[in-house]
Amino acid sequence: MEHASSVVDLVGLIVALLLIAGAVRAITKRVKLPFTVALVLAGLALRQLAEHGPKFLETFAAYEVSPDVILFVFLPAIIFESAFNMDVRQLKQNLLPTLALAVPGLMISTGIIGTIVWWATPFDLPAALLLGAILSATDPVAVIALFKNLGVPQRLTILVEGESLFNDATAIVAARILVGVAAGGYVLSAQTALSSTVDFFFVFLGGAFVGWIAAVIFGWVLGRVEGDTFIETSLTTILAYLSFVLAEHTFHVSGVMATVAAGLTMGSWGRAKISASVAGYIEHFWEYMSNLANALIFLLVGLRVDLGALYESLDILPWVILAMLVSRATVVFGLVPLVGRLPGAVPVGLPYRAVMYWGGLRGAIALAIVLSLDNFAHSEIFVALVMGSVLFTLLVQALSIETLVHRLGLDKPPLVDQVGAAEGLLAAKHRALERLPEIQEGGMFSYRIANDLEEVLTAEVRVLRGELEELRHRELASEDERILIYSRVFAAERTIYYELFTKGHISERVYRDLCHAVGHESDAIRHGLALSRDPLHLQDDQRISVAWYKFFDGALGFTGIPERMRLAHVAREYEEAWARYQVCTRILKDLESLVFAESARPGIVAEVRKRYRLWLTAAQGHIDSTAEQFPEFVTTMQERLARRLLVIAEKDIIEAESRAGSIPPGVRDKVMERLESEIRRSRGGEIAHLRLDATEILRQVPFFQGTDKEEFSRVASMLRQRTIPANKSIIRQGEKGETLYLIARGVVRVTRNHNGDSQDLATLIAGDFFGEMALLHHEPRMATCRAVTPTAVYELRRKDFDKACQTCPGLQEALEEADKARKQELAAK
Repeated sequence: MEHASSVVDLVGLIVALLLIAGAVRAITKRVKLPFTVALVLAGLALRQLAEHGPKFLETFAAYEVSPDVILFVFLPAIIFESAFNMDVRQLKQNLLPTLALAVPGLMISTGIIGTIVWWATPFDLPAALLLGAILSATDPVAVIALFKNLGVPQRLTILVEGESLFNDATAIVAARILVGVAAGGYVLSAQTALSSTVDFFFVFLGGAFVGWIAAVIFGWVLGRVEGDTFIETSLTTILAYLSFVLAEHTFHVSGVMATVAAGLTMGSWGRAKISASVAGYIEHFWEYMSNLANALIFLLVGLRVDLGALYESLDILPWVILAMLVSRATVVFGLVPLVGRLPGAVPVGLPYRAVMYWGGLRGAIALAIVLSLDNFAHSEIFVALVMGSVLFTLLVQALSIETLVHRLGLDKPPLVDQVGAAEGLLAAKHRALERLPEIQEGGMFSYRIANDLEEVLTAEVRVLRGELEELRHRELASEDERILIYSRVFAAERTIYYELFTKGHISERVYRDLCHAVGHESDAIRHGLALSRDPLHLQDDQRISVAWYKFFDGALGFTGIPERMRLAHVAREYEEAWARYQVCTRILKDLESLVFAESARPGIVAEVRKRYRLWLTAAQGHIDSTAEQFPEFVTTMQERLARRLLVIAEKDIIEAESRAGSIPPGVRDKVMERLESEIRRSRGGEIAHLRLDATEILRQVPFFQGTDKEEFSRVASMLRQRTIPANKSIIRQGEKGETLYLIARGVVRVTRNHNGDSQDLATLIAGDFFGEMALLHHEPRMATCRAVTPTAVYELRRKDFDKACQTCPGLQEALEEADKARKQELAAK
């Protein structure tokens, strides 16, 4: 009975906390107060009422929040949601600057806080450094919300989000190492520092590896589940918590990094494994879980605050807060400008750095770490100091950050956004006017009411048009209007991509890649950068892709996995080019209405039209080159598109018949489930049609033409097919080379960098070969060979070369002749 009573008390407490959190949320919508701050204040008020008020509130004061509840229940939900919804493409492009802030930045902050606290308080250096690590983990929720409202570059928002995500893990790992140093009474020395550094990287990277492996396994399982909300949501929930627990308890590495890696993997590669009908639900589910965990944490923080302990620590607390502010200032104003110079980083202006500095709040991570210090000598005073520091950031910094933004002049929407909002409202009013006759004909209200509404709407349209014209002619410069028009067209692009995705014409991965490309162009136009000639082949993405495939070729080349990945890449690029072609065609067709051409500057409209024609030509060229090199694959893609269009038509008819009552709901559900399954099966590209028959193609190579069938088969068995997407480098000048390449399909451009100038040396087609110079002479590559179109090649490695020459004597002779001729060509150029 006693156990049952305790369970009832716990359930009652949770229900009460949820009711309080809901009430606080409703109040903060009316009162200008941050939700987390209001929750802490509510928790403080509850504690005081419980101690001095009605008896039934004693449960709130008596409840002791366990650090394990925060670490193993709340934290995985918050971390997984952040990682799952992060733009991984943007994060990869900003990975170096993000990690520079998250790891060295946190270490610098830990050192500064520890040094100041050690100098100003009775704590020894290891204990002071531990406090520094605890207080160096930031919660940037206020900054991110402000940045999104202010329209800052997406890369800057990702930088702040990524820093917080990774420095949470860094702080926990560093704190655990320092707890061992402080509790063991070790003297800080070079040996201790080296040992701690090795431990840190093992725990940090080990956690990431565990999370990645777990996500790959769960993604594989998810790919075999079709449209089941319960199973798919359960699997993502198990992944979030299991990765954390496995890393912490089984492998003794970072649970936070495991959950981060699992969330990032599932939010990028794993999204394609989640059924389209379930994806939206899962996003909402994790948003709710994260909000719930945050709400309960901050309520419990307020309930846990002991004002008496805070008062007793007032002689030390100001020094801790000062150290915390100085360390954050050093990182933001000292390290961030240096990080802005790293490859892929975006420079951060001084006003935004000021917002990053003052918005560096402390929250759940710091509290979770300090509450877990049960057997530490200074645990009680540390709890009071961390509570006081968290309260300072919430009650002082969080409440004053909007004032800072106003003082810096960052709260005024850019003129472009003002005009865009006015145009959107004007379009809505026009749409309402168009609907009036339709509604009146339906007999919904009288002619008099309709006439009155029409007069009101007409007057509002007249006023809005006047305001818009004034904004345009008095303040809107040519460059501002250019940004506005491109922004409107990019928004239309996203809408069309979403339509193609929901109809099953493009996969989740392709949809996200295309939206990422639009976001990149939108950021470029807003911040004065040049637009890409081909948004599907961004330079940063190309470098990452080359490095990624090079790693997999070295690590897993023997398995055939890298080749399957390249084939999937070619199929995906065709799908992206097809979608890009559809979008450019529709944009050009509807451009006049999209940009309000009657009031826009003609030169800007002409520029937009020219740009989209250029992109249309690039997409058409990619489609044509793929069709030329891989006709079987393109035929299959067209057949799949035809099947999808027919199935979509069937779905529309079934829906109409169901609404009319001709088809019972149960029958409709079964038919719709079958049709959805057909759409899923016909989505994407079938990579089997990209594979080639080596016998048929290699007979085109001159030195194989005289070889008998048996000898030729032996040589063919030594060759390995490799498929190269368009615009990717196959070999690079200066690299060590031990492979000969035989072109099966496609076009390859050979270029050389000579004294800083790029020279075109040759264009190779099916039946040609390259790479023989490095293979014969054990020299670095003399030129770069790049795929102009999607290209299929066969590789002959050095270890198989001698065997192939014995089987096919003409091979050595042909390669030596080609080597001699190409050396003469290089000398002549």
